[in-house]
Amino acid sequence: MRVLAAMSGGVDSAVAAARAVAAGHDVVGVHLALSAKPGTLRTGSRGCCTIEDSHDARRAADILGIPFYVWDFAERFTEEVVETFVGEYAAGRTPNPCVTCNEKIKFEALLEKAMALGFDAVCTGHYARLSVVDGVPQLRRSADEGKDQSYVLASLTPEQLRHAYFPLGDSVKSEVRVEAEERGLAVANKPDSHDICFIPDGDTRGFLESRLGQRPGELVDAESGAVLGRHTGVHGFTVGQRKGLGIEAPAPDGRPRYVLGLEPVSGTVRVGSADRLGVREIRANRAIWPAEPPAGPVECVVQVRAHGGTAPAVATGADPTAGEVRMELREPLRGVAPGQVVVLYRPDAEAGDLVLGSAKISATG
Repeated sequence: MRVLAAMSGGVDSAVAAARAVAAGHDVVGVHLALSAKPGTLRTGSRGCCTIEDSHDARRAADILGIPFYVWDFAERFTEEVVETFVGEYAAGRTPNPCVTCNEKIKFEALLEKAMALGFDAVCTGHYARLSVVDGVPQLRRSADEGKDQSYVLASLTPEQLRHAYFPLGDSVKSEVRVEAEERGLAVANKPDSHDICFIPDGDTRGFLESRLGQRPGELVDAESGAVLGRHTGVHGFTVGQRKGLGIEAPAPDGRPRYVLGLEPVSGTVRVGSADRLGVREIRANRAIWPAEPPAGPVECVVQVRAHGGTAPAVATGADPTAGEVRMELREPLRGVAPGQVVVLYRPDAEAGDLVLGSAKISATG
């Protein structure tokens, strides 16, 4: 099999490429240049997609003895990931740029180019497992629960999953680092990347304000309607946020306040107590089902963040045409925001790690 190994410069993608080589595949390494000014991205232990990372990827490819290239995807990354990120926040939604990057860059743009060049699969260092049942690809959680990345891959289509290759799915991170050291890969002890690669200083609010400017509005108590303060834009907030609200006076009951809702048209940020954060209903659209959409109500476990944010639920109203799904949660879930991806997993003991589908949250109740 001809395999294109996406090599980020980290230990995971390097070992994934090494395993593809060891399995006898014809492997070519590629590093994606995602910024026209890579020197402005994070470096060191918090790095991702930097010049430093491209050098690390090249050194790993040299040790593995495979061809290596750098492909410029900066323009598409800016359009598909960065601008989408900014637009979602401007609309009062909370996006996950890593989900968008996997969907639009690694398994749309990259896979599209790979297939055009005659490759059979794209190999990445994601921690997730793939199996095929009756010709249908099934995405599952990885063996390492702490590193599982099935959530950020659940937006991939069945056709994209057919050409995906995740060699690390059955391993835990500690094993991968040991293997990297045994193979002589210099990235064996390289720290994992964190946060958003295109926001070098980690100041998301400042980044968004530099793109969107100031859009002043009011912080309003959800119960009384009282104005508690002012802000420079709803894009500086997300549902469930507690710190940095800018409330001018403490609440009458002395308890902290959280963001409950965002209204970008009026510029209103509604805040309230923690007991108003829990939701029991999630409505979502743009549903993607690896197999057939469920014909009726289906028991599942939903997850709304890459790590954590899970609850048992019943999914109903799946519309193959509209791509809509409604989930009734058996337990309240906090910090659920429109724009987030919700992933549905099968809850039974034998296949509790199986991804049933995913969708983008449009509303909560």
